[in-house]
Amino acid sequence: MSVVQIELPDGSRKEVPRGQTPLDVARSIAEGLARRSVAARIDGVLTDLSTPLEADCRLEIVTLDSADGLEVYRHSTAHLMAQAVKELFGQDVQVTIGPAIENGFYYDFFSDKHTFTPEEFDQIEKKMEELARADLPIERSVVSREEAVELFRSMGEDYKVQLIEDLDQPTVSLYRQGDFVDLCRGPHLPSTGLIKAFKLTSVAGAYWRGDEKNAMLQRLYATAFPNKKDLRSYLNRLEEARKRDHRKLGRELDLFSFSEEAGAGLVIWHPKGALLRTLLEDFERKEHLRRGYDIVQGPQILRTELWKTSGHYENYRENMYFTEVDEQSYGIKPMNCLAHMLIYKSKIRSYRDLPQRYFELGLVHRHEKSGVLHGLLRVRGFTQDDAHILCTPEQLDGEIKGVLTFVRDVMEIFGFEYEMEISTRPEKSIGSDEAWELATAALVSALDDSGLPYEVNEGDGAFYGPKIDIKLKDALDRRWQCATIQCDFTLPERFDLHYIGADGEKHRPVMVHRVILGAIERFIGVLIEHYAGNFPLWISPVQAVVVNVTDNQAEYVEKVYQQLLNAGIRVKKDLRNEKLGFKIREAQVEKIPYMLVVGDREMENGLVAPRFRNGKSLEPMTPDAFIDFVNDECRQYH
Repeated sequence: MSVVQIELPDGSRKEVPRGQTPLDVARSIAEGLARRSVAARIDGVLTDLSTPLEADCRLEIVTLDSADGLEVYRHSTAHLMAQAVKELFGQDVQVTIGPAIENGFYYDFFSDKHTFTPEEFDQIEKKMEELARADLPIERSVVSREEAVELFRSMGEDYKVQLIEDLDQPTVSLYRQGDFVDLCRGPHLPSTGLIKAFKLTSVAGAYWRGDEKNAMLQRLYATAFPNKKDLRSYLNRLEEARKRDHRKLGRELDLFSFSEEAGAGLVIWHPKGALLRTLLEDFERKEHLRRGYDIVQGPQILRTELWKTSGHYENYRENMYFTEVDEQSYGIKPMNCLAHMLIYKSKIRSYRDLPQRYFELGLVHRHEKSGVLHGLLRVRGFTQDDAHILCTPEQLDGEIKGVLTFVRDVMEIFGFEYEMEISTRPEKSIGSDEAWELATAALVSALDDSGLPYEVNEGDGAFYGPKIDIKLKDALDRRWQCATIQCDFTLPERFDLHYIGADGEKHRPVMVHRVILGAIERFIGVLIEHYAGNFPLWISPVQAVVVNVTDNQAEYVEKVYQQLLNAGIRVKKDLRNEKLGFKIREAQVEKIPYMLVVGDREMENGLVAPRFRNGKSLEPMTPDAFIDFVNDECRQYH
């Protein structure tokens, strides 16, 4: 009997008969491990538990409590959902793709005969439960490309045929469970019986292959967990997320709106929303000035030739808008870096002048596809808290660390924890290998020296340089991409930027592109959901409302209102002929931090009775004392 040597993750080695499977190995180690197993890694490649071991290898058993294991579990549940849909709706529906995603999975279906509705979710889930109870084996087979095309064409699955015909490989893998067969790389669970808890969550439209010129598909979103307890916990968080949805709260709090008349993805800021973003922008200006940044501003359009020099025209023009002035082509800026380089280039710089830190709250426009627009989180016109630091190579490490400190300080103010990852060179990029290696090494070194943990995200850098992406964790433990730090040796070369060194010779500066909050629109969307609309006092558009009990206090309320207004408190008054309880409830719905109640007793004693939005009451105080109270609380934040 021939054998193979396998190396396990702990470094130990095991000799097993050739042809045994990872599941056999797991069972030989411990029956409990076998029960938890869902897939395996053979020499680093994720594969099915049923894959025969034919040569010496490194073997890792993937269990359900790992990220890889959960992804396999959810991808298999996506196939289960597709099988259920096909059994229920038959030839009226064609299957396309169904990947696992963060917190769940989706499957895209094409149908010109049937439209899915949330009312059908229960029916689909019951069919999925039936198929799971049947414990159908999930079996992999490898067939020729031609055989697969013939199979799916005979089944009327035109989209699968397209996928296979676009593959440049002689064979493809199929997965079958019962009568359902799907094109898939895998891996998958051994059988449907291992799928225990799932829930369909929503239905949405999605263009085939993300191209709005293609057919519109119907995307069923769902989630799956190893047990019903974890599923219930997630669904509770999902319900809380719905309550916090910034689009819903934006309407209720009258912060912003969108209008088809204006155009998709273009935000219209209402008075309270505009004030909120003004408060954030003022905070940003103050924080940048005290860190040695200069405030600058560039034009909204720049000549297309300039965008060709930068590489944006070649690598980014599908995301840009263009216009023509006096028969000259201009690009509407999607980024702020070009004008900042022109400012740097406007005069000769010495090494003694560096670093130059240019900060701009710059309005940019990017052509996002309509299918990905999502409230404030993905728009076409937005303002970035953009800065570009031009420095000597010797200063680069300190400047990157300075930005990391800036991010830390700001995120502490808003109560965000965060994670970081380094995104490396993408396939579509400019610059030499040497420049990319230097830039990547600088980012890695700064993070290592700072003792900050990070992941590596291969191939997701900007086209001109690698970056550190900072992902915020909100109150529901969701991740949001906001801050980023990009290191760029290439654009300074393309724009022939230089400084005079101590040796009297010309040298090339390095440029750091960075945002702290990122897009102001996106950050406000995240803030709304993080705080559930209950903004901290220092950025609340309305900090207090003065309410009277009867008309008898109207004149005193006017006096208090003006006193607070003159002191810089963002205040409004409510003198309507309504019951006090009604006014209080309405102010709580508007999430105003403080309600200042004024009755006869308060009026006679020159006081107000503050009540916090959560219902907690404070001792009556003078308007001056309340002004000091508000200012003291705001000073804690900035």
